[in-house]
Amino acid sequence: MGRVRLVIARCSVDYVGRLKAHLPLATRLLLVKADGSVLVHSDGGSYKPLNWMSPPATLRVTSPEETEVEEGVVEQWTVQSAKTDDRLIINIYEQIHDTSHDLGIDPGLIKDGVEADLQRLLAEQIETLGAGYSLIRREYFTAIGPVDILARDASGATVAVELKRRGDIDGVEQLTRYLELLNRDPLLAPVRGIFAAQQIKPQAKVLANDRGIDCVTLDYDAMRGVDDSESRLF
Repeated sequence: MGRVRLVIARCSVDYVGRLKAHLPLATRLLLVKADGSVLVHSDGGSYKPLNWMSPPATLRVTSPEETEVEEGVVEQWTVQSAKTDDRLIINIYEQIHDTSHDLGIDPGLIKDGVEADLQRLLAEQIETLGAGYSLIRREYFTAIGPVDILARDASGATVAVELKRRGDIDGVEQLTRYLELLNRDPLLAPVRGIFAAQQIKPQAKVLANDRGIDCVTLDYDAMRGVDDSESRLF
């Protein structure tokens, strides 16, 4: 089983490929995950890395060139994407901490009662998403966690649905990662996403729209059959 490696180092970082980005010399956390991904974190910016390489990728550690040694580089990491020419080049000037850990198998996110019930109800009432929808399965397993619902729309295209009680940006980011992985499977691709929740924050809607993800607001009471629409004034 793979291990997760945590390195705190003074380093500079260059992303080379379809786009170019440079992080000047500073002390950062380098996270090398068992799935092959490498993430570069600072102390700020919340959970989001400053730069990263998604799996599949390979990490090669080499000695620096003479000119780089003169600048103070002691080690160079090259993280090469397996699917593109993109590379993440990390020049290490000083390693402050280096440790590895076996995290074992993660059971995944356990949803609260409402979210679990929403998942069950939506699977039973899949046409809530639109006429002609059909269920493939609930809790569709992927290498990074289970997709809440995998379905097909009226045209037969695959749709991944992420369910939340209250939808925020984190949920959109989670669905984005699932879509990136699912679209690598030729039996499923192309896969589009639907972000479904009782309430969806405006910022989440903007991000979802930018990612090409549809948003659906769910009426939990109506789905449970406790909402008497005929008695409504509005």
